[in-house]
Amino acid sequence: MAIRKLAAGDCIEARCTRCRALLNHTIVAMVGEKVIRVECNTCLGMHNYHAEKTVKESAAGAARTKAAAPRKGRKDPGADEREEWESLSPAMVPEKALPYDMSGKYRANNLVSHPVFGLGIVKLVIQPNKMQVLFRDGNKLLRCG
Repeated sequence: MAIRKLAAGDCIEARCTRCRALLNHTIVAMVGEKVIRVECNTCLGMHNYHAEKTVKESAAGAARTKAAAPRKGRKDPGADEREEWESLSPAMVPEKALPYDMSGKYRANNLVSHPVFGLGIVKLVIQPNKMQVLFRDGNKLLRCG
């Protein structure tokens, strides 16, 4: 039995972009032996040819790929800040902490008592009026005098 080549006007199965289903289409345009445009026989919509999607890899191949390259877990973005906080917190004396004031002057390594975030250490003073403070919840950028 000979397989007949496709030609314009022939019927072909394709995925319709309007109906969103695999339906019969009429070939409208071809380049060489490749189907380019089709017309849906159901909704009469014309669109580029979309062949039925094929499975690229078998299940055994997919399992082999997963076993060969195990997925690495993401690093917690706040883990470094929590470790630094845990290492610095035993040396903190809450009685020596300066109460936080937006117009106050602070220096690096000052201990600050914030009404919302709690106890913190000034890590960096950014000129002219901001400072980076390490709290238990992580680094915060606060206004200062």
